[in-house]
Order: sequence, then C-alpha cells, then structure tokens
Amino acid sequence: MIKIPTKVLLVDDEEDFVEMLSLRLKELGEKVSIAYSGQEGLDTLVTTPIDVVILDIKMPGMDGIETLREIKKQFPLVEVIMLTGHGSTETAVEGMKLGAFDYLMKPADFGDLSAKLEGARKRKDEQEERIRKAEVKLLVRKSGGLS
Repeated sequence: MIKIPTKVLLVDDEEDFVEMLSLRLKELGEKVSIAYSGQEGLDTLVTTPIDVVILDIKMPGMDGIETLREIKKQFPLVEVIMLTGHGSTETAVEGMKLGAFDYLMKPADFGDLSAKLEGARKRKDEQEERIRKAEVKLLVRKSGGLS
C-alpha cells in the first residue's frame, strides 16, 4: 500500500527541537513545514495546505492556546497535536476542549507522536469525506434528483 504523506506543520520556538523533529518526520515520508512562532504558523497555514499542526503550548508572544484558537477559527479541519512541558497538562486539556486532537508531554516519544499523527490525519480525512458526501447529497437535492 502506498503511503500518502501527511502535510505537517511544526510550530515551536525551540529551533533545535524543530529541526530534529522535522528530520525524523521527513524520514517517515511526511511533508514538513516549520514555523517558530504562533503568528508564523498562522501565516504558513494561509499559504500552505496542512493536515496536522504539531503545536507547542509555551511560546513567547502568541502562545499555543491562542494559536490553537485562531487555527480552529480560520482552518477548522486542520487537526492539532499540542506539545506541553511539565506542569502544563491542564493547559493541554484546555487545548483539547478547544478542538485539539490530542497532546503529548515533552520530550515526546517519537513512536507516540507518530501514532497520534496518524490518528489526527485519519480524523481529518474522515471529516473531509463526510463533508464531501453531505455536499453531494445537497447538490442532488438542489438539482431535484431526490426528495
């Protein structure tokens, strides 16, 4: 079976971490974009199709929760996995209430991250498929095909 790469956006202010994670994800065959701030991440989403954002909670300026709110407002189908350090688990749970797919503690186990990335991509694909089916039904009804 051919694996379709997930289009991933890494948003974290720790450059070494982003570079290392980006290399590991590319080794898995994923298509990776990088942003070092929440605003830079939002700007990337405007110009680049993304399936899943891996988003750090603690960043200077626009933090992960603010960034998540904007992502979900502007790009509701993009899935988000939150990254959190010790002591921010409550914030990660808040992120899930705001629509994040899941969260991971830093330093994240790469196997766990890969599994969550796969789950987030699957959820996005399923949601897009439901929307396509609903749009088809709507078109059929509008054209008078079904009542």
